[in-house]
Amino acid sequence: MTTPPSPHTPFRLIRGTALTVAVAGSLLLSGCSGTGGSGSGTDAAGAAGTGRLKIALVTHASKGDAFWLLVQKGAEAAAAKDDVDLTYASDPDATGQAALVRDSIRDGVDGIALTLAKPAAMKGPIKEAKASDIPVVGLNSGIDSWQSEGVLEFFGQDESVAGRAVGQKLDALKARHALCVIHERGNVALEARCAGVKKAFSGETDILYVDGTDMGAVSAGVTSRLKQDPSIDEVVMMGADFALAAVKSVKAAGSKAKVATFDLNQDLVKAVQGGDVQFAVDQQPYLQGYLAVNSLWLYKTNGNISGGGVAPVLTGPAFVTKTNVGAVAKFAANGTR
Repeated sequence: MTTPPSPHTPFRLIRGTALTVAVAGSLLLSGCSGTGGSGSGTDAAGAAGTGRLKIALVTHASKGDAFWLLVQKGAEAAAAKDDVDLTYASDPDATGQAALVRDSIRDGVDGIALTLAKPAAMKGPIKEAKASDIPVVGLNSGIDSWQSEGVLEFFGQDESVAGRAVGQKLDALKARHALCVIHERGNVALEARCAGVKKAFSGETDILYVDGTDMGAVSAGVTSRLKQDPSIDEVVMMGADFALAAVKSVKAAGSKAKVATFDLNQDLVKAVQGGDVQFAVDQQPYLQGYLAVNSLWLYKTNGNISGGGVAPVLTGPAFVTKTNVGAVAKFAANGTR
């Protein structure tokens, strides 16, 4: 398993020109991608000369995180459909993410989609974007703050609702003691999930903070806690890769605890199929990226505002268990779920 990089390492995908070509009735996506500064690649003036909209997607992802690759794929699919010039950039450090948003403003983009994992850090950049008449939509994180921060629309799941749903499911599964593991302290979405679990679950809920940029530390932290407290019978993780690490931790600790998680990917689907992971909560990251980019295109070309600007567009939660995992397995194999 690849260990995520330092939380202060930004990741930028150079702007690529999305081309739609009809071949045997199918859409093919062509583009250039790589890492480097946001000023690299296709010249901004050249892109603007095509008359195509320029949209930036800026997230708090760490480079290589499988979840965010799904968000990016969805955004690229929408960009191809809408003939949009899309730039993707990310930095798990809130200050770094804010700097990337400001880079996009200086680049003269037509719209910005961003995550609000640390809402306070995005307040200034959002205000600056609005002052430059650049619409901003939110996705994934910040459902409780998108309106107060001045974001036009929001696409994601209500993490508090999702957390309570997990707590209720643990009751149905007759769990007694849950360990809810947060891999990024202060991330409003992750904090809300565990708070929701604790509120709805009638059993005992402990919260463990680990360093999500070091998968070895995640595994060691969970293993240590399970060894310390054999009464823990359920480990709730916040992402697919972290859940797979927890499966190893349970075995290393000699624990009988079950593993459940938020979010899924191709490997996690296999783990659910094999019984290593009890269930996953799917918030459909591909859909979040797709809707965020498509919504900006619709707003700029037709004045549409999803949810009327007063309600979020929910993409989850939905439970994926061994009984229904087959329905998403083929899409996961394609790298879109």
